[in-house]
Amino acid sequence: MTARGNERRPIYRDDRDRRHFRQLLGEAVEVFGWKLHAYVLMENHFHLLVETPELNLGRGMQWLNVSYSVWFNRRHGRSGHLFQGRYKAIIADPLAWGLELSRYVHLNPVRIGRQGLDKTARRRDRAGVGGQPEEVRVKARTAELRRYPWSSYRAYLGLAKAPAWLRRDRILELGGGRNGPGAREAYREYVESAIRQGLAESPWEKLTAQTVLGAVDFVRQVGAALEGDRREQSRWRELRGTPKISEIIAVVEKVKGEQWDRFRDRYGDWGRDLALYLGRKGFGIKLKELGDAAGGMDYMSVSAAVKRLERRAEKDSALSAALHRCRKELKM
Repeated sequence: MTARGNERRPIYRDDRDRRHFRQLLGEAVEVFGWKLHAYVLMENHFHLLVETPELNLGRGMQWLNVSYSVWFNRRHGRSGHLFQGRYKAIIADPLAWGLELSRYVHLNPVRIGRQGLDKTARRRDRAGVGGQPEEVRVKARTAELRRYPWSSYRAYLGLAKAPAWLRRDRILELGGGRNGPGAREAYREYVESAIRQGLAESPWEKLTAQTVLGAVDFVRQVGAALEGDRREQSRWRELRGTPKISEIIAVVEKVKGEQWDRFRDRYGDWGRDLALYLGRKGFGIKLKELGDAAGGMDYMSVSAAVKRLERRAEKDSALSAALHRCRKELKM
């Protein structure tokens, strides 16, 4: 996952900022039970390769970003947002993608213009028109990568002491070894070979549904795991895509045990409002589309129906139970 500075501005101004962020990162790993496999702190963003056994990435990232933002603003006498909206996360199959994602994270310090590896140069490499980099440039990139202190790469190579909260064993095993000189050398060769050959396509450009890296079976497993965690439901909705209003209506019909045409225009019946509420609040379907499905309602009437359903569900236990059943059916 990654988070960027607001308007792409720096989120670290000096090494004290970086040390404090890294300290908070270690605390987040401990408090939220994360397994952190790799990290890199750049000037205006950071990347983390992390497992969340308790499915609490949202809570953990909120704590980390808010804690750091408050400290940063106080230290530098500023106010306002430090980060640019919500963090961006992808869900990846660790066996298929863990090794490549770790390389992507660790190569960030040399994926820059002054090293000849900006976005334009990388596109040329992928198109086969970039040519092989000169040996002197390869050495410069390699040297910068190995001495960059604000990533986990030096710890992977044994050039720096690894913090207790960094998990290197899983990635090294994926590379064909365990934590030791042989495994570290194999991993170094894997990462640095990309510098000689030109950086490969970013994993971010190989996403399915803009959110997941993995095969179909893996996507299904992710969905099953996320069903019980409301804080991560938005991530799963992105994976599944937004259902059609007809699918939502079918669920409401199933829960009510009645056809849509029978109850849609019945005075005092909550069935129509329930479908509109689920479509709007659950999946962000446009008001016009909902209105058309409800027989030509205008957008103000749809909005009023959604609010009416919300208020009624707080007092009507039968409706509340039906709403719960629909959410379960729709995996909300």
